[in-house]
Amino acid sequence: MMDEEMCVVLAESDDSKWDDKTGERYHFPKQYQKSLTPGMRFVYYKGRLKPENKEYSSKRLSDAPHYFGIGRISEIKPDEAGHLYAVLTGFQPFEQAVLAKNDGVYYEEIPEQQKSNYWRFSVRPISGEVFADIAVASALTESRFIMDDIESEEILQEDATDEESLVSYEEGKKTSKFVTKYERNPKLKKLAKSIHGTTCFACGFNFGDFYGEYAKDFIHIHHVVPVSEFGMSKIVNPKTDLVPVCANCHGIIHRKKDRTLSIDELKDMIAASKKTP
Repeated sequence: MMDEEMCVVLAESDDSKWDDKTGERYHFPKQYQKSLTPGMRFVYYKGRLKPENKEYSSKRLSDAPHYFGIGRISEIKPDEAGHLYAVLTGFQPFEQAVLAKNDGVYYEEIPEQQKSNYWRFSVRPISGEVFADIAVASALTESRFIMDDIESEEILQEDATDEESLVSYEEGKKTSKFVTKYERNPKLKKLAKSIHGTTCFACGFNFGDFYGEYAKDFIHIHHVVPVSEFGMSKIVNPKTDLVPVCANCHGIIHRKKDRTLSIDELKDMIAASKKTP
């Protein structure tokens, strides 16, 4: 359920004339002003390391063309000299480079009329789908589940300490418990929010819209396939395996400990409850 909003690639130069701090501020030529809007999601990019800039190699994730982080554009402002820059927020640096090509194919869709000079553009529009593919690629190699056999009672006690963690299990039965970096490290949850947003997939509730700034970006992240149903180690893909749901919907999804409702089942329940008797 990703929206169709356009996202953008921001190319960062190793030897930029601007004293911008990565993840906080990004100067850009005025010709790109209409391409950048507050709230837009961005992916950071670095081109191939130039031979004359070898001293920057240790500061990069790769010498090859690659993506190295994501975030959102908060504001567009002029500096003291009248040059424009984007105020960046929610920056999530990648721990490993995502190379510009995946199995020989570029992540970015290059327009036919720009094939000869596409990579010279420092600001490049991309779809939400491409944004998600790059974000997912940054996380897949470090999100494997680790299996541990523990009793259901232990699952209940452990997950009760996390307000956003709900599981389904069969009471009194030995259960394969899967623990992932997603549950111990907020990285995959943040990626899921970046990809899907923070509006409930089931009922459409948004905490920020309802409660205001204090609740902005708050949401539960739900495993589409319950962790207790995995029969082997699994890679968690935040694009397909994790979805945002509000606390009410998340509670109902896991209300029966021997059954987990699907998002579609919950939507059907919500629709049925709104029908006039």
